[in-house]
Formats: sequence, C-alpha cells, structure tokens
Amino acid sequence: MILTSIYLRNFRIHKDTKIKFSENLNYFVGGNGQGKTTILDSIYYLCTTKSHDTKTDSESVRFNEESFELGGVFRGTSENKIRIVYSLKDNKKEYLQDGKKITRSVDIIGRFPVVLLTPADHAITQGYPGERRKFIDSIISQASGTYLKILLDYNKTLRQRSSLLCQMKENRRNSLSDELNAWTTKLVQSGKEIIEHREKFVNEFNGFIKESYEIIMGKEEVPAMRYFYFDGMSSSNIEGKFFELLDQKKEEELKRAANLVGPHRDDFIFEINKLNLKDFGSQGQHKTFQVALRFAQFFYLKKTTGKTPVFLLDDVFGELDKKRSIKISEYLREVGQAFITLTDFANFSFLKRQENDMLFQINNGTVDYA
Repeated sequence: MILTSIYLRNFRIHKDTKIKFSENLNYFVGGNGQGKTTILDSIYYLCTTKSHDTKTDSESVRFNEESFELGGVFRGTSENKIRIVYSLKDNKKEYLQDGKKITRSVDIIGRFPVVLLTPADHAITQGYPGERRKFIDSIISQASGTYLKILLDYNKTLRQRSSLLCQMKENRRNSLSDELNAWTTKLVQSGKEIIEHREKFVNEFNGFIKESYEIIMGKEEVPAMRYFYFDGMSSSNIEGKFFELLDQKKEEELKRAANLVGPHRDDFIFEINKLNLKDFGSQGQHKTFQVALRFAQFFYLKKTTGKTPVFLLDDVFGELDKKRSIKISEYLREVGQAFITLTDFANFSFLKRQENDMLFQINNGTVDYA
C-alpha cells in the first residue's frame, strides 16, 4: 500500500498544502513549529480518523477558521480516495472513502494500517501499564477487526458495570445485585477473549521484536516481551479463575465503586537478556527497544494483514547515537515508503538520500520541494 498524495486545508498551521509523495523515503525538514509533525499527523488522521497529537478535532482547526479538510490517495490492489471534513460550528466530522461516508471506527481501523514512531514512545517502555496496553491493543486492533469489536464491547461493559457499582455503593437492592451478576458474566466472557487474543499476539510478536532488535544491535542482547496477567491470573482455566478473583474482590469493588479485576489491569514486561528493561535498561537500550517495537509492528502488520503499513517517524534520529542511526536508516530501505521529519538534513549525513527519495522543506506551513 502506497500513499501517493495528500492535501491539508486549514489544518493547524497549514492553510492549503498539497504534496505528492515518493514510493520510497520522504523527508520533511524544518525548524520546530513549522508544520512538519502536522503533516505526519494528517496522514495518521486519514488512517485512523483521529489525531495522535491533539485530544479534540477542534484543536486542529487553523486559527480564525471554521473548519478543516484533509484528503489523501492510497494505492494498493485498488485506489482509494479518503477525505475528512470537520466543522467547528457543528462540532461534526465526516470520514469519506471514495465519496461514501463511513460512520463506524471499526469499519476504518486496519483498512489503512499505520505505524508511528515518536519521542513520546518512551512511555511504552518507561511509563505506566496503561501505555503498554494501549500500544498492544492498537496493533492487534489494526490486525483484527474481531479483536477491536471485543475490546470496544469490553470497555462498554466496564463503564456500565462501574456505573452500577456506584449505584450499589449507596443502595444494595436485590435487583441491582442481579444486574451486577449479568454484567459480571459479560465482563468475564469478553475479558476471556481479550486475554486469549493477547496471548496469541505476544507469542507471535516476540519473533518480530527479536528480528528487528538484532538488525539494529546485533546478537549481543536478546530482547523479549512477557505477558503479565492481572492479580496473578494465568493462561489456564481463564474463566474459572476470572470468576474466582471477582468473587474475592466483590466487597472491595463495591466499597470503591470500581472494576478491580480484568485484562484492563494487565501489563506487558519488556526484557533484555532476561532483565526487566524498565528497571535495569539504559537510556540507549530503551530507545533501541522502542524503535525495534515499531519496526516489529510494521512487519507484523504487513504479514498479518497482507497490506504494507504507512510508516511515520517523527524527530527520531536526534535522540540516537550515530551507530544506531546508521543501522536504522539502512533498515528503512526494507520498509519501502516511509515519512520522516528532521530539523536539518545536513546534520544527518549518514542518511544517504537515493534518487527516488524526496525531500521537502517546511517553513511556516508552506512546503517546497528540495
């Protein structure tokens, strides 16, 4: 899958930007705040219906404007034209593929798989468990529409059950207890499926991590990812253990009016040479692991979906030493098309620009071919 072109109208700093891309590497060069990352985010929008940088669509509207519009053309086995229009006045967004409006995110996620590597990825290896769950869920959701539907259903069940626990904290009527039991059964059913999907993913994904890490660092270090189940949960007898834990925590859940048991409390442990990366890893090891995770995501999605994901790298090379940077730049040639932001191309002489690569100079929301 290739992204051949995009346009941005009244999207943050960009008033009317149109770009045609190379099928190989596309470099966006410019100072901070000039609109480089915005271009990557517009591509992310087209693939996922939402921004990676902002919490609300309204934040992406250019100052003193009432709407924004994005568009792009993807070419794979067929050509697809994507258009996103957002109105600030109506607080309404439309996503259209080939002129047809698509209203459900489950019908879009994974259609144009995307991988985004940014400095914020430090939260995956160094942050809270929620960051790692978000990372894992985003990959599986792009690879499996079934998993995405289960995950959405599970999160809905969590909200309903939490609301009910709040009510029961004040009033423990029998009717509410019966309703809680029904939501608990639903929680276990969808939670069990999430665990099974995650187990399968971890077993498969470990091979991709090892391959990517080895290409960057050689065989001196052996990376791995482990599934850390909530509350001592295990892969055997998931349903029975799940109900047992819920029964043990029932009074505490009522007291705190919160869902205390389930895969929304899982974690994923990253290791190098069997040592916990979060506790013992150096900054260089963390950064290398983060890069390897994104390359692993790219090749996993490519194999699983049969589509070549869009690969976005935002200001990555500035945080790496020269040795790692050279390896990663060489590895990018195996990806094919990629989109990379840099502050100054001259400072990265190891990035060997080839004839079919394209370099764009970004200045205050304007784009010039260099």
